[in-house]
Amino acid sequence: MFAFIFKKKKVLISVFLAGFVFIIIGASNSDTYRSIARSQRIINEVYKHLIVNYVDELDTDEFTKTSINNMLSDLDPYTIYLESEDRDNLDMLTHGKYGGVGIQLGKRDDHLTVISPLEDSPAIRAGILSGDIISKIDEEEVKDISLDDAAKLIRGKKGTTVVLTIIRIENEEPIEFHLTRTDIMVQDVPYAEMINDNIGYIVLTRFSKNAPMEMKKALRSLIDQGMNNLILDLRNNPGGLLSAAIEILELIFPKGEKLLWTKGRTKESNREFISRKNPLLDSKIKIAVLINEGSASASEIVSGVIQDLDRGIVIGNKSFGKGLVQSVYGIDQKRSLKITTAKYYIPSGRLIQKPDYLNEKVIKSVAMKDSVFTTKGGRNVEGGGGITPDYIVEDVQVGPLTRECWRKSYFFSFARENKNIFQSFEDVLNNEKLMDTFSDYLANHELEIKIDGQSQFEQSKEKLKKYDDKNAKLNYAFKMIDEFIVKTEKSLFENEYSDLEKGVFTNFAQIFDGNKGRIRFNVGQDEVINKARQLLQDKMAYLETFHAFSNN
Repeated sequence: MFAFIFKKKKVLISVFLAGFVFIIIGASNSDTYRSIARSQRIINEVYKHLIVNYVDELDTDEFTKTSINNMLSDLDPYTIYLESEDRDNLDMLTHGKYGGVGIQLGKRDDHLTVISPLEDSPAIRAGILSGDIISKIDEEEVKDISLDDAAKLIRGKKGTTVVLTIIRIENEEPIEFHLTRTDIMVQDVPYAEMINDNIGYIVLTRFSKNAPMEMKKALRSLIDQGMNNLILDLRNNPGGLLSAAIEILELIFPKGEKLLWTKGRTKESNREFISRKNPLLDSKIKIAVLINEGSASASEIVSGVIQDLDRGIVIGNKSFGKGLVQSVYGIDQKRSLKITTAKYYIPSGRLIQKPDYLNEKVIKSVAMKDSVFTTKGGRNVEGGGGITPDYIVEDVQVGPLTRECWRKSYFFSFARENKNIFQSFEDVLNNEKLMDTFSDYLANHELEIKIDGQSQFEQSKEKLKKYDDKNAKLNYAFKMIDEFIVKTEKSLFENEYSDLEKGVFTNFAQIFDGNKGRIRFNVGQDEVINKARQLLQDKMAYLETFHAFSNN
């Protein structure tokens, strides 16, 4: 960091050199040293002249932040400048907790809504319910607030108080809840249960400091219940701490197994990670890992290592492709720089990072090849970015009416408005008139539905009418297609009945039993989970995976 003080404005201007290049390269490389010194001098001179001579006075704090962000934008998307308000998610990962009241928030019908109060939290002890609408946080109206901003208002220092004003359908007047913030532990494993007599199912949503401890607890519980097959769901898990991923792999692999290595430009960034402990999981327990395009970073480490060492099968869709390691360097008490310092490689030698993250104008000598690698047992696995599953299960596409109901939160709103009719989720499942009631509910709400191809037809119709809007044959064709669209729209509820019913049940399960209830209901409806169950219960099919693409 170099500081310059201009007496004219008494402005302290700091210029940061990413990566602390003088330390990294050493003074012996004189050409590089001179190049860096020259570049730094140019940056400082430009900055000084802009601050002192620009026609309008600049906000130096904002200008500095913008300048740094623009400089970093030419690098990978994970090298970023952090100020105090940007550090919340990072602190949650590294500390495994935050000061708050324990509420999962969402937007429903443009209202800030309680999706689920967390177990053993101030929110649930105070009686806040899933489906409650938050109208005010302390004295601030929050109808148009973003989820991030709402979370910042609700969170705070342990022991302080926040007042939430709640609108509840069955109450005429808003209710005020005075909640004392406490340490809320980040929950990385929201669900871990047996789905039949021998298959355990664990959902891991992130890799914070708490993830290894939660995974160990979940595995022990399932083993005690007789688990001899494991489904580990990493779908939509964006990753987190590399250390957490390594500790979780140590629960699976024997002591001494090489799990991962990283390569960077400094001695500290070149490391090997070898399992240091005896595994908790017996080697006879079969494993299926579920991934999709939302599985990234640490999720790809865990799924990729399990695949490369032939310890389990991977099912779903190709993962995101983030194979870069970040290190955080403190600048001062309020500011940090998160820099990509290494790339990680899994046992087959694959680099998981997809190749389109670089700006080739500013990055020197990077070669990435899309090639085929082999696992420990000799079968071929794909490189070139991301983890390709052993079994691809395509996402189920829902119809236009179901999409509209999810988009406008009609499933959730319907469940919230009708929850008091039922005593439990079991009552919901047994109600034969529920879907008729939902059909009536939709009839009283505005639906913006276009069937596949309708938008293109309407555009073509408009263009063709400009040429000849009195052509009888053309107008007849338009009339027939319009009638077909109307007829199809009327039959959407019947045609999409199964998906609509699933949406209704999912949201009732959430309201009655929180996230666990939602996940528990969806386990039986999920095609990827069903594929995993099928393979785990068919020993020959499971073992065939490890030989189907072998070079032997």
